[in-house]
Amino acid sequence: MAQPGYVSVGGWLSFTLARLIEGVTQSQAYTRAQRWLRNRGVTGRAFVIAIPYFWLLLFFAVPFIIVLKISFSETMLAMPPYAPLWEWVGEQALEIKVNLANFTFLFTDSLYGRAYLNSVGVAAVSTILCLLIGYPMAYGIARSSPAWRNVLMMLVILPFWTSFLLRVYAWIGLLKGNGVINNILMSLGVINEPLVMLQTDFAVYVGITYSYLPFMVLPLYANLEKMDLTLLEAAADLGCRPTKAFLRITLPLSIPGIVAGAMLVFIPAVGEFVIPALLGGPDSLMIGKVLWSEFFNNRDWPIASAVAIAMLILLVIPIMVFQYFQGRQMSVHR
Repeated sequence: MAQPGYVSVGGWLSFTLARLIEGVTQSQAYTRAQRWLRNRGVTGRAFVIAIPYFWLLLFFAVPFIIVLKISFSETMLAMPPYAPLWEWVGEQALEIKVNLANFTFLFTDSLYGRAYLNSVGVAAVSTILCLLIGYPMAYGIARSSPAWRNVLMMLVILPFWTSFLLRVYAWIGLLKGNGVINNILMSLGVINEPLVMLQTDFAVYVGITYSYLPFMVLPLYANLEKMDLTLLEAAADLGCRPTKAFLRITLPLSIPGIVAGAMLVFIPAVGEFVIPALLGGPDSLMIGKVLWSEFFNNRDWPIASAVAIAMLILLVIPIMVFQYFQGRQMSVHR
């Protein structure tokens, strides 16, 4: 029991913060600012919504515009290694030099097409593997007792407490010729010589699936945990077997979680660079490695920017169209 006059640190901080907010909201400067915003049609709701949009503008739109500008420039042996997109000729004439050859070059060189297709294929297979592994995990956590859910979810999130690069390096120690897996299999007599697992497509799939599995489990768990279990009870009362009830009720209702998890895994997996570079072989062609080579080895920033813009268009536009039609479908059902 707390002693009289004793105040915890959390209580003191809460009290101080409440007094600070009260003092700010009751000040004349706050009243004048609120009146000024209201006169210009800016409400409190609009101001709160504007904060994430400002964040998006600062950390996505601005870098995107810079990369887009470089993609229309010409390569130069200078610092920076690209020509300015516009420059003043004389005192008042502005000359704009838009170079579309960077984008047309992507269609003439088969390297970029193969890199795009291979990246999409690897990302698709990795997404399916994450779904096959993550769905039973999310289902088991959602159907477990409330006392165990937080513990199981903590175990899912626990790998994020370790550096991503260290976790990928750990797989090198597991998959190499004299690594843990080969040593265990040889000591048990399962194999006579080490298996070649490192620097293969198998290692890339293992690394991507392991690294992005929590991104599949979290949205699936959020969807399955909110599901109305009385629907399954009603199906059981009507004589529906558990397998059929899962296929007819649970699986269709969990499709939004599947879609969300698939997007969270597929989109970053397409542009993955670290895992193919460390676990894949020299012939593992992915667009992330191509971007790295163009930026840092060839120092061809305009081509690299064009590759990045093309990858963004190929990924974001279909997803935006899908989200648009999904939103319309949900509004029709409502």
